[in-house]
Amino acid sequence: MSILDVQHIEKHFGATRVLEDISFSLEQGQVLSIIGSSGSGKTTLLRCLNFLERPDAGTIAVRGQTIFDAADMKAQTESQIRANRLHFGLVFQSFNLFPQYTALENVILARQLLAKSQKTGESNEAIVQEGKALLDQMGLSDRMDNYPHQLSGGQQQRVAIARALAMKPDILCFDEPTSALDPELTGEVLKVIRGLARKHTTMIIVTHEMAFARDVADHVIFMDGGVIVEQGAPADVIDNPREERTRQFLSRFSQDN
Repeated sequence: MSILDVQHIEKHFGATRVLEDISFSLEQGQVLSIIGSSGSGKTTLLRCLNFLERPDAGTIAVRGQTIFDAADMKAQTESQIRANRLHFGLVFQSFNLFPQYTALENVILARQLLAKSQKTGESNEAIVQEGKALLDQMGLSDRMDNYPHQLSGGQQQRVAIARALAMKPDILCFDEPTSALDPELTGEVLKVIRGLARKHTTMIIVTHEMAFARDVADHVIFMDGGVIVEQGAPADVIDNPREERTRQFLSRFSQDN
C-alpha cells in the first residue's frame, strides 16, 4: 500500500489554473524529487499537500485513509485540517525559524504545544531530549543554545530540518532546501538529506539540484505549466527523457549529467 496517494489535484487562483490533474503515489521509505522551472507549480503542490493551500479538486490519502477530498471540503473543519497537516513536515527554503528562540527551542516548540493541546502524555523532558538528539543528528550538538542570527544559513536550515522531524511526520517535504544558501553551504544540507534517504525517510524534495535529484531520488516528476509532463525513475526522466519539454529543461543542467 502506498504511504501517499494523490489523485487529480487542481488548484486555481482566480482564473489562473496553477495545478491541473496532478496524480502520483509514493511508497514508504521512497524519495520523490520534483523538478521544473520556476512558476511550474512545484511549490503550490507542496503547499496543497501541507494544507497551506486547499486544492480545488482531487483527493489526498495517507496510508490508505483519505484525509482530503475537495468534493467534501465543507465537511472538513479547521481542526481536522490541522490534524491532517501533521502527516507532513515542511522545510521551507527561507528557514522560517523564530528569531527569539534558540536552536533547541525552535526544534521542540511545536511538539511541546502539541503535547499540551492534545494531552498526549509526553513529558517535556522527553521532548527536550529528543530535540537534542535531532540536533546532534544534524551535527549541531554545539549550537543548541545559539539563536538563528548566530548560525550560518546551512546551520539554520539544518535546525529547520530537525524541527520538521521532531513532529514525526509520515512524509518530509523540502521546498528548494538549498536555494537560499551560498554555494559553499549547500553541500552540508544535501549531506543531511542524503543521510535521511539512507535511513529510508519518506521525502518529497522540490529541487533544482539535478545531480542530487538523480543521486537521492527513487522517483522523479518533471512539472511544467502546472501539469506533470513526465515522471519515472531518475535514470529515465533525467538521463533519458521522453518528452521534448523535459529535454529542453534539462539542457540547462547539462554540466550535471
